[in-house]
Amino acid sequence: MNNHPNHIAIIMDGNGRWAEAQGKNRTYGHEKGSEVVRSITTYCAHHPEVDRLTLYAFSTENWKRPKLEVEFLMKLLQKYLTKELPTYLEGNIRFQPIGDLSSFSASLQKTIAELKEATHHCTGLIQSLALNYGGRDEIIRAAAALQAAQTPISLELIAQTLDCATDVDLLIRTGGDHRLSNFLLWQTAYAELFFTNTLWPEFTPDELEKIIQKFKKVERRFGGLH
Repeated sequence: MNNHPNHIAIIMDGNGRWAEAQGKNRTYGHEKGSEVVRSITTYCAHHPEVDRLTLYAFSTENWKRPKLEVEFLMKLLQKYLTKELPTYLEGNIRFQPIGDLSSFSASLQKTIAELKEATHHCTGLIQSLALNYGGRDEIIRAAAALQAAQTPISLELIAQTLDCATDVDLLIRTGGDHRLSNFLLWQTAYAELFFTNTLWPEFTPDELEKIIQKFKKVERRFGGLH
């Protein structure tokens, strides 16, 4: 059917539960999960059919988690973005974050901006980390920007004003839950949704490839008959 998953989006769920099952603190699961981010991103960078990978890293609702866990996640994000530059450059990967970054510390905002700038010339996979991201918040911010510019609202202009202007082809959620959790609500309007019980720290490129092969067998009609 010539289905190609040009844009894959993943809700990376299960880090905390995986760690607790190992008798470890939840932070251990987040550390392991960051390693999986690297392996999945690298795999997609070498996949001939994948142009964009968007990963749900930190939602607008995640601020409600215990303070110590949030502080650890901020430090882990800073560490990941700092040390992964060689991975991005070697894989010709362009880093393109989405979300409201203004709530982060000045140092974290600086690190995010530096990685974006350092990879802007890369022409391969575009990897987006959704950071302080919520689908509803994204739509509200886009509508506010169009209103401030006194621009007539249309489907096309809203799409172009969103943090991510590219529709999702394949959305995957790990961890066993079956919901979108406020992730890319506009962009997933016609996405194929795949849910796996695998917790994120155990998600592998092999499982991703199996899902891609299943996706390629789906007849996508986009509201039509063929």
